[in-house]
Amino acid sequence: MRPIRFAALAALLALAACASTPPADAPAPVVLVSIDSFRPDYLDRGLTPNLSRLAQQGVRARWMNPSYPSLTFPNHYTLVTGLRPDHHGIVHNTMRDAALGDFSNSNEAAVRNPAWWGGEPLWVTAEKDGLRTATLFWPGSEAPINGTWPTQWLAYDDELPMARRVDIVLGWLSRPQEQRPRLTTLYFGALDHTAHDFGPDAPQTDATIARVDAAIGRLLDGLRKRGLRDRVNIVVVSDHGMAAVPASQALGIETLVDPRDATYVTYGEVLGFVPRPGHEAAAEQQLLGRHPHHECWRKGELPARWHYGTHARIPPIVCQMDVGWDAETPTRLARRKPGSTRGAHGFDPADPTMRALFIAQGPAFRSGVELAPFDNVDVYPLLAKLLGIAPRPNDGDIAPLLPALKCAASHCDAQ
Repeated sequence: MRPIRFAALAALLALAACASTPPADAPAPVVLVSIDSFRPDYLDRGLTPNLSRLAQQGVRARWMNPSYPSLTFPNHYTLVTGLRPDHHGIVHNTMRDAALGDFSNSNEAAVRNPAWWGGEPLWVTAEKDGLRTATLFWPGSEAPINGTWPTQWLAYDDELPMARRVDIVLGWLSRPQEQRPRLTTLYFGALDHTAHDFGPDAPQTDATIARVDAAIGRLLDGLRKRGLRDRVNIVVVSDHGMAAVPASQALGIETLVDPRDATYVTYGEVLGFVPRPGHEAAAEQQLLGRHPHHECWRKGELPARWHYGTHARIPPIVCQMDVGWDAETPTRLARRKPGSTRGAHGFDPADPTMRALFIAQGPAFRSGVELAPFDNVDVYPLLAKLLGIAPRPNDGDIAPLLPALKCAASHCDAQ
């Protein structure tokens, strides 16, 4: 399936005017919305009337635990496969594979190569079961995983305005029932960009939180005008949170180990090092153990609670920066202004600043429910249940989410 090009968007959006109210017994579409880096405590800032109302009318988790590492690509793919990064293979935003070469989230050729993507995302399973799907920007959706694309997908465009993104999704959902996607994904990345640049507590970040909430309001209003507001199950998530990192708390990654003894694969908050042949002992002597602002382990000796360290793409030595610190390349360090604060994620998922958002509302969900914290792998079996498809083998457990569903507990068991 070729991606929709923007020249065709006018025709796509014009379909909205032709939408008909679906019959009452029509299967409820699922709309999965990701707000990159949205911390659940952002709801307490008084900036999110639409998200707050959605949570009040439906279900809100106190928070959702991201998987390790708390980075964008690994956690987005975990949400739609139910597999931890160590199992689906997207172990970092930046990776190296002996057979495939280098991967980064900005490398279009790598992103579209299905060999990088393990497991089976929801849209592939749904398509194989005869359900139509549509993805507006979700890691993995541009690759023919297991030979299958979503029915509709767009090549990632970071500059596409949030309002236009919403309108594209509304256009898809306005199609006649037999052409309407059962699963639609919608991604907003603006908050991640702003919080990285200015920090999670900056006025600019608050302004972007309000803009994202307005986009959610546009989606809800558009569904209401089309007679779909009460007939769509909406699930709003984030991939991780965001922590403040002062410019004074950044290390040069080349200072952590002699470059003659090891090279780095990743930098930032989750660091990956590969000892040079014959220099393994020297590299380990410099890296392993506790340091003032970070700690390093052999990949097979990482904390068990992270469920991380067996995949071949994980470098031999992994270092985790303490919250509020990072390790950067000289070029990136040179860009930082003295006295400034930026935002970062990739820290220990157990830290409160890394907590992720979960809100759900629609015909399948109860009203006014607050869920205890759960791991983001548990979202996948819930989504599979909403779609009526059998989940593939996964690391999740629907049990923590059963109190969110209207059905009697005896009928809400995992499929």
